[in-house]
Amino acid sequence: MAIKLYDLAGAEAARRFSPYCWRTRMALAHKGLAVETIPWRFSDKQVIAPYDRVPVIVDGEQKIGDSWVIADHLEKAYPDRPSLFEGSGGRALSLLVNSWADNVMLPGMIRFALLDIYRHLDERDKPYFRTSREARLGTTLEEFSADRERHLPAFRQSLEFVRRTLKVQNFLGGDHPLYADYIVFGGFQWARAISPFQLLEPSDPLAQWRERMLDCFDGLARRAPGYPV
Repeated sequence: MAIKLYDLAGAEAARRFSPYCWRTRMALAHKGLAVETIPWRFSDKQVIAPYDRVPVIVDGEQKIGDSWVIADHLEKAYPDRPSLFEGSGGRALSLLVNSWADNVMLPGMIRFALLDIYRHLDERDKPYFRTSREARLGTTLEEFSADRERHLPAFRQSLEFVRRTLKVQNFLGGDHPLYADYIVFGGFQWARAISPFQLLEPSDPLAQWRERMLDCFDGLARRAPGYPV
C-alpha cells in the first residue's frame, strides 16, 4: 500500500511549494517507496488533525507529521531501503544542516518568494495567509517584498556554508545525495515552484548542484510545475 503524503498546493493542485514537503517527497523517492501525494491547502487543517501543518504522511496505521520526524521514521521503518543518513554520524550532520536551513536559509529566502506565494494561492487561503504573515512580519506582504534585489547579495553570501562543500564534491552527501541534500534542495524547489525570481547566478556551484538535484529520480522535481532556473 502506498504511503499517503499531504502536500501543500496552490490554486493549481499540481503546484506543490512547501520546502518541508519537498524534503519528504525526495526522502520517499530515495527510499524507493510508493507514495500517493494529496494536495493540501491551508483551509484544510481538519484533514491532517492533530497536526496543523504539512508534511504529514499516513504509513499504514500511523499518521506522522514534521519533515525531520518523518525522515527518522522512514529510516527506522525501512532499514532495507537506501539509507537517508548512512549512519549515526550522517544523521547528526543532517540535523545540523536541518537547523541551519530552518534558521538561516529559509528565513533569508522568504523575502524573495512571499508575494509570489500569495499570488499562487487558492482564493480560500489568501485571507488567512495575508493576515497571519503580516501579523508575524509587522508589515504588508507588498512592503516586505519590495526592493528584494537589494537583499540578494547578503542572501547569496549566507549560502557559503554549503557552497564551499559543493565546490569540491557533487552533493552534500558526497558522490550521491543524502537527506542533507534534500533539506537544502527543498528550499530551492519551493522557490522554483512559485517564483520567477533568480536566486542564484548560473556559475554558482549551488546552481550546478540544483541542476543535479532536479535530475534525481528520473527528474521528479524537474517535472513538477515551476519556473525556469
